Amino acid sequence: MSAGDPPGLDLSRLREHLESQLPGLTAGPLTAELVQGGRSNLTYIVGDGANRWVVRRPPLGHVLATAHDMSREHRVMSALAGTSVPVPRTYLLCQDEDVIGAPFYVMEFVPGTVYRSPEQTAQLDAGQRRDLSMQLADVLADLHTLDPEQVGLGDFGRPEGFLQRQVRRWSKQLAASHSREIPGIDRLAQRLGERVPPTRHAGIVHGDYRLDNVLVDEQRNISAVLDWEMATLGDPLTDVGLLKVYWEGMDGVEYNPIAKGIGPEYGFPPVRELWDRYAARSGIDLSDLDWYVAFGFFKLAVISEGIHYRYVHGQTVGEGFEHVGALVEHLVAQGLSALD
Repeated sequence: MSAGDPPGLDLSRLREHLESQLPGLTAGPLTAELVQGGRSNLTYIVGDGANRWVVRRPPLGHVLATAHDMSREHRVMSALAGTSVPVPRTYLLCQDEDVIGAPFYVMEFVPGTVYRSPEQTAQLDAGQRRDLSMQLADVLADLHTLDPEQVGLGDFGRPEGFLQRQVRRWSKQLAASHSREIPGIDRLAQRLGERVPPTRHAGIVHGDYRLDNVLVDEQRNISAVLDWEMATLGDPLTDVGLLKVYWEGMDGVEYNPIAKGIGPEYGFPPVRELWDRYAARSGIDLSDLDWYVAFGFFKLAVISEGIHYRYVHGQTVGEGFEHVGALVEHLVAQGLSALD
């Protein structure tokens, strides 16, 4: 890479590939900016002086198996184009690691704001916070009630046994990032495995749905849902439970690097109101969510431990990673509490 390339992206090789696959797309040399705030896949805004696109690739090191699948993100966004779930247009998927050193894809640049800090959400008045919260619930309900077969995702996953596989999968991911003892995390995984509920409704699962994974336009409308790397077919209540983890699950944390500026503490409605809106729009039964909330805490604890592992091994790009490791024990404790 040249001196002007951001970490993880060779711009000359990228332009050469784009010209060979999509002739005429670029009008000149490329520049790129690494979008700060990403804690997993790397996101770049790439431009040629006239147009802009977004490039996504896996992190630079310690990539866990199946956790950073570019083809998964590309496929689900391509399938959702034209539905009530807003997504960017996709242009190209490249799985040849010889081009920039990792698989990547190129998608439309959608203007908008990602609300990921208290300073940003403080700019919203009470009505805007409530309206944006209800939109977040509406879009999730629309996603979960789509027919996967009708959008070409009928074979995108296996809903049967989904929850059992999820517990096993994240337990394996934890083992792959093991570098220290974490009190209670093995007990949490065991209890989740022993109490897996039956799946009552199957659908498209986002896997990491939260406010700072959507773009909001100038009219304060959600213009695009982002970060589909963990999307699959399965039990959509995993998204609903995880929403509470992000919304209200960080109480008592001195420094929260994961979900900042959201929830009742910042003038947003309680998650119960989002759940009620979701249930009314989707018709999905939310009578028993404790297991799903606990699983959300476990999953986020494992993801955070993977980020911590990459940080201590010098494999992260961006700021704020030094605080993620301290969050893991809190997430485990909250997960055990949810099961109790």
